[in-house]
Parts: sequence; C-alpha cells; structure tokens
Amino acid sequence: HLAESGGGSVQAGGSLRLSCATSGYTYTSNCMGWFRQAPGKEREGVASIDTDGWIVYGDSVKGRFTISQDNEKNTLLLLMNSLGPGDTAMYYCAAREGSLCGVLSPKFFDLWGQGTPVTVSS
Repeated sequence: HLAESGGGSVQAGGSLRLSCATSGYTYTSNCMGWFRQAPGKEREGVASIDTDGWIVYGDSVKGRFTISQDNEKNTLLLLMNSLGPGDTAMYYCAAREGSLCGVLSPKFFDLWGQGTPVTVSS
C-alpha cells in the first residue's frame, strides 16, 4: 500500500515536498520511485532509489529534485525546488519488485499510489 501526500499549488520558482507512506515490507525490500503524468501526456519517470541507495533522476528534473528516504517512518520523499509550469502534473509513488531499479520506466513498476496533484503557476 502506497499513499502520497504533499501536493498543492505553488508559484514558479517555489518548492514542494512530497511524501509517500509505505508498508515496511515494500519500503525495505524494493526499488521505489516517483513518476508524474501531465494532462494529455504519458507517465514519465521522475526519480528512483534502490535498496543500496543508488539514485536515478529523469533528465527534466536533474539538479532540481531530490529523492530520499525517511527510514524511521518508512516514507519516501521527493523535494522539488525551482518548480516551473512544466512540472504541473499528478505525481505518483511506485514500487518495483526486487531491490534494483534498472530503467526508470513506469512499465517496470508494479505497485502504485493514488497520486497527489502539483500545480505550478507562472
């Protein structure tokens, strides 16, 4: 079970922090990732982190977004800085069976949350 929170509306240049509450089993045993889907567009990978802490970012968010884990709370985090209108989308937390993440593609992830919306105004 995955549950995202922290989405909202922000002006360009602002920041948001998304959280994904997970079950302990999912969090410690699997690759975890963040994806987003804008209206009329395909779902795209934002960031992933495997059980060894190896991180991959999508090209459009490199240098602006940071994925991390709060191990005490079994929570996956996404800090988003320097947001722009192009970041407007529904953001999803996902888990992939197995400890390694591989390619940052939604087709390889098995478990999904319901999403949290992010709107960035110019």
